[in-house]
Amino acid sequence: MKIFLRLTALVKPYFWWMALAALIGFATTGSGIGLLMTSGYIIAKAALQPPMAALQLSILGVRVFGLARGVLRYAERLISHNITFKILAKLRLWFYDAIEPLAPARLMHFKSGDLLQRIVDDIQSLENIYTRVLGPPLTALLVGVLMWFLLGIYSLQAALLIMLFHLLAGVGVPLLTTWLSRGLSVGIMNHKTVQQILALDLFQGTGELQVYGKLPEHLAQMRSTEKSKLLLQRKNVLIEGMHDSLTGMLMNGAVIAILWALIPAVSSGGMNGISLAIITLAVIASFEPFLPLPATVKHLEADKHAGERLFEILDAKPETEAPVSPLPFPANHEIMVERLSFTYPGSFSKTLDSISFSLPVGQHIALVGPSGAGKSTITSLFMRFWNCTEGQITLGGLNINLFDPEEVRRNISLVSQRTYLFAETIRENLLLAKPNASDEEIKNALSSAGLSQFTSKLDEWTGQHGMKLSGGERQRIAIARILLQNAPIVILDEATANLDGVTEREVTETLKTISAGKTLITITHRLKGMEQYDRILVLEKGKIVEQGVHGELMAGNGLYRRMWELQHRATP
Repeated sequence: MKIFLRLTALVKPYFWWMALAALIGFATTGSGIGLLMTSGYIIAKAALQPPMAALQLSILGVRVFGLARGVLRYAERLISHNITFKILAKLRLWFYDAIEPLAPARLMHFKSGDLLQRIVDDIQSLENIYTRVLGPPLTALLVGVLMWFLLGIYSLQAALLIMLFHLLAGVGVPLLTTWLSRGLSVGIMNHKTVQQILALDLFQGTGELQVYGKLPEHLAQMRSTEKSKLLLQRKNVLIEGMHDSLTGMLMNGAVIAILWALIPAVSSGGMNGISLAIITLAVIASFEPFLPLPATVKHLEADKHAGERLFEILDAKPETEAPVSPLPFPANHEIMVERLSFTYPGSFSKTLDSISFSLPVGQHIALVGPSGAGKSTITSLFMRFWNCTEGQITLGGLNINLFDPEEVRRNISLVSQRTYLFAETIRENLLLAKPNASDEEIKNALSSAGLSQFTSKLDEWTGQHGMKLSGGERQRIAIARILLQNAPIVILDEATANLDGVTEREVTETLKTISAGKTLITITHRLKGMEQYDRILVLEKGKIVEQGVHGELMAGNGLYRRMWELQHRATP
């Protein structure tokens, strides 16, 4: 119930529109009841061959109710679907606004396929929260009240009977079908999540599955999951057909019961046969809004499950948050790292263990060391993806936690080992760095990054993940982003690790040029061009074991010299 109340709170701004749609839905059903009653009256009355004038009012009623039913049904669908699309748009924006601060720290424990399922299908299922969960019960209730008063005019017994059959159709059948289909909606959604994960794993890891002979096993798992989902869906369809049949049986039972209650009144002269005929038709039409109610409970179960999965993520507290009164980014952005330690959640060993160093404005340093030494973790802490476990990072003498994380990221340019490009144009990918950049600025940035051939192709599509571009071109796009961002601090995290030797030299030279006058931190395990750095920090197992310039480190007999000799023996 708590989850349902939280979900309904999200659609509260549309309460009056939802109430209007429910009232129009009630008026639509009422028009249908009126249409059957007036048409039934005309047929029954015409059998008695009355004067034509006696049927004029009924004929007008048929026309009015017939037109009103179509117009009102269109208006109800128009309003309800408009509300649904607005709710869906609101949910998507709400979810994105809530999930964005959680990345990457709070999302690292979720598989990408599972997250995609939550963002797409779980939110999509919540579109039913009005059209199939909140709206139909209200319409059915209003119709039940209408029929109570209509039959109460002729017989209290008939009014009680119609209320009983409406309760059975509106409460009894949904409870029965809910009991029979318990867990089906959740099971189908869970199977879809597994399918999403398996499909994404297949798409991204086909090569690895083939190499290790696991592709047949993976495909068999996909087929097994699909088979299990189809079995649940088949059972679900059978139950849906059953509740339609049960509602039809209750409608027929209500007609028989009402006839049984009212025929004595006809015999005694309390009502005429024509009135009995039109009341019977009204009873039949009154069950129309009760048909969707069993599905309402099923959708409620699915919506609650979807809500639980969404709130599981959204209730997580962001790892980093902006302070109440964030400080402006300082003009003096000297970096000081003091006794910095960090441990990832769920880990028992420190990734960084009490490291300290300073970085004056405009200095270029390199962080080197074997894989797993903690180099990239330093990048994550500088970018405010995580908070320090112990110690602190200061900018201009102020703790980095006193600044808005977004402000920090605007003033630190990052080129990582894997440059991500969205499936958009070159222009759109570059505007991420500077949304208001002019075409001239974009072209200058591309030229400076060594991509002059792209200055006339700004609207060319880069492909999914930028796959239409080569690795070197993607890295140069990242360089162009740095130029547009024009941040005073630049971090290169294995920026040339996946490039061939020629492209690596070209990209390295470009990076050296654009970093002139800026504070530069280069993170790498490949010891090339180390002579150009003002200082080199050597990390091992989360600690700084050596530091100095290239010549000093080569004069020693430490880790740096062993790494350099090993790499340069292997690479001519």
